[in-house]
Amino acid sequence: MNFKLATLWRERVLALLAGLAAALAHPPFGVLPGLLGYALLLWLLDTLDGPRRLRSAFLRGWLAGLGYFGLGTWWIGEAFMVDAANQGWMAPFAVAAMAGGLALFWGGAAVLYRLIRPAGVRRILLFAGAFAALEWARGHVLTGFPWNLPGETWKAGSAPSQAAALVGAYGLTWITLAIAAAPAVWREGLAGRKAIAAAAALLAALYINGWTPPTAPTPKASSPSVRIVQADIKQEAKWDADRFAQVVQAYVSLTAKPHENGKPADIVVWPEGALPAAINDYLAPGTWVRQAIVDALQPGQLLLIGGYRYEGSPDKPVYYNSLIALKRGPTDIELVGIYDKHRLVPFGEYLPMDALLTRLGVKSLAHLGDGFATGPRPAPLQVSPDLIVQPLICYESLFPGLAKPDPRVRALINVSNDAWFGVTSGPLQHLNLASYRAIETGVPIIRATPTGVSALIDARGKIVRGERLGLGESGVIDGILPDMGASTPFGRLGDFPFLLMILISALASFRRKAGKGFLIITNPLDIGLNKNRNFSYQA
Repeated sequence: MNFKLATLWRERVLALLAGLAAALAHPPFGVLPGLLGYALLLWLLDTLDGPRRLRSAFLRGWLAGLGYFGLGTWWIGEAFMVDAANQGWMAPFAVAAMAGGLALFWGGAAVLYRLIRPAGVRRILLFAGAFAALEWARGHVLTGFPWNLPGETWKAGSAPSQAAALVGAYGLTWITLAIAAAPAVWREGLAGRKAIAAAAALLAALYINGWTPPTAPTPKASSPSVRIVQADIKQEAKWDADRFAQVVQAYVSLTAKPHENGKPADIVVWPEGALPAAINDYLAPGTWVRQAIVDALQPGQLLLIGGYRYEGSPDKPVYYNSLIALKRGPTDIELVGIYDKHRLVPFGEYLPMDALLTRLGVKSLAHLGDGFATGPRPAPLQVSPDLIVQPLICYESLFPGLAKPDPRVRALINVSNDAWFGVTSGPLQHLNLASYRAIETGVPIIRATPTGVSALIDARGKIVRGERLGLGESGVIDGILPDMGASTPFGRLGDFPFLLMILISALASFRRKAGKGFLIITNPLDIGLNKNRNFSYQA
């Protein structure tokens, strides 16, 4: 009995370690052998037997997810330390709730795999399909939180990451899981060795990278010049009303800083939440902030600012998280465009199931107020007669295919307030994830954050050499907007290749026994669909 108990706990610990290893493969850690954690998890699910195997499968999948998401999202606790006196106590509970909640998807995937599990090496395909499908669900339920998809393990801009141009991040998740899980079938004799060899060949194909150009397009002489402003204003400083003037001065001073070539940038970008006040208020005619911005810009320059604004009556305003585009005229600035954030952060910018959770007291506990209103689905923003951009505010940059491809779009504008998360792995991971949107669309990204990481990213998801400001740095990035890449298959087909992969996984669950005249089905949900045949069910 003691031996059985020790074995049980050993396997639970191994499941937790499998998730931790897979998380370590992601940037900024980049320990790619950690991908073998998926093979370990598959082996742990395959060793289950007995009447409680589904419950045990859920627990092992959940524990692996707990390790994966615990290491991948621990940085959210930093946001509660901004107002540590009032909210610091919530940090460990928030981290545990986030990791435990997201791990439910991995627990569900483990049950799905174990429920349908086919014999032989085909189970690699089912494992990849079950977990990729539940990762897709994670990216959509309650608006979704597709942070650190397994397919985004590869550093953006690397050769393997370019497969996202073909199949998107969800398709690359299926491919990554299939490759990483293959070593689990090494005991399957010749079939196992062939499966591992096929996975190795697929990995080699990712590195050969045959479907994209070897180098990113170089900017044309006519390409607009860009200045990204990163003032390194910590989030806690924004709560201090006495420092508001200093925050404004930091941004306008960097904006007005002389360029090395003497020519002002065509576009200046400030991050989300650059100024800690409502856009309506600080840009009202006659305010000193408006005049300071006018003085910092040159006639004809465009300024893109992320912040919050309100509409409606003063007694019941409706708030939006927005990006606004301003143009400096001869003596003043004029508004040329507004983009309102569409995909809001659950429990951060809005409260899911608002009526129920308000009655339970969650709303007051989270200090959410009425939250933000949802803007329309992302659409291009024309900021000048010859320049159309696609804004993605913070969290929106996590979602493959959120903004529909548009051949007119010259750049993705990603403004984010990663200052909430301090000097942690969170902002570094966010940079990597956002860069995948450039790969998928073939469109460069202008990324601005208050405290890092800000960058100019080319159409292959790679940071332009020298065009980066790291965590805790203050300054500007001056560069030429990289040229667009070719139209990508993912841009044209969307998730269709991913759906084909899921279909392949589903078909891997079925096999027809040659010469016997009956069908062996390893999916228990299919029992009884055809009463004219004899069926055999494998547990």
